[in-house]
Amino acid sequence: MSRPSVPRPAGSCASLDHSSPRRLICTAPHWRSKVTIRQTVERLLREPPKYERSHHATGPLGKTNQSSRWRCAVQRRSTQGVVFVHACPKALCQHVGWALESVLGAPVSLSWADQPVAHGSYRAEIAWTGAPGTGAKLVAALKQWPMLRFEVTEEASHGNDGERMSYVPGHGVHRSPVSANGDLVISEQQLRHLAATATSVEAFRHGVDALLGSAWDADLEAYRYAGDATPATWLHQVV
Repeated sequence: MSRPSVPRPAGSCASLDHSSPRRLICTAPHWRSKVTIRQTVERLLREPPKYERSHHATGPLGKTNQSSRWRCAVQRRSTQGVVFVHACPKALCQHVGWALESVLGAPVSLSWADQPVAHGSYRAEIAWTGAPGTGAKLVAALKQWPMLRFEVTEEASHGNDGERMSYVPGHGVHRSPVSANGDLVISEQQLRHLAATATSVEAFRHGVDALLGSAWDADLEAYRYAGDATPATWLHQVV
């Protein structure tokens, strides 16, 4: 026996068919959009957001207290780049690998080849992936040996520009943002400051060369050309 239908309240667009609890009898126009919106809202209310629990150790044995902090899970951002070791003495090759391992948190196996430009030196390349800012950490780890020649690149990521960092003995580190095609980028503020402080055309040209790192390019160009056929190894940062 079918159950009697219940009168619908004014303004409703659908009523429940008691003979089939999952069937809606809709009579009002545009009822599909209203039903879809209602089902979507109800589903969002039924499904709580995903959280992960984080405990804080309070004792020497790592025990946690009763109070716990809840926080939303955050997706880690990543980027990638390349480390070009243009010239490294043989005695430091293993130390360079250890320095890279300390930053990336993963074993490093470099394929070293002779550097014909500097007798007794070797060159290698590694491609890396990691969090934004990893390139600067790699430079900090390698520049502790002032006799190295190397470059580190980092591609652009969300909220961060791409960078190229070069190190040459006697010059130190040159760091500059790069565009999508690899060109160095000089910011508006740098140009304004240079235009305001340059006392002559020659001084302005010299300032532009300094911003572009022309001294670093002049020193490294021969090393880059010699290492064009060097095999690259991919490394992924452990986070």
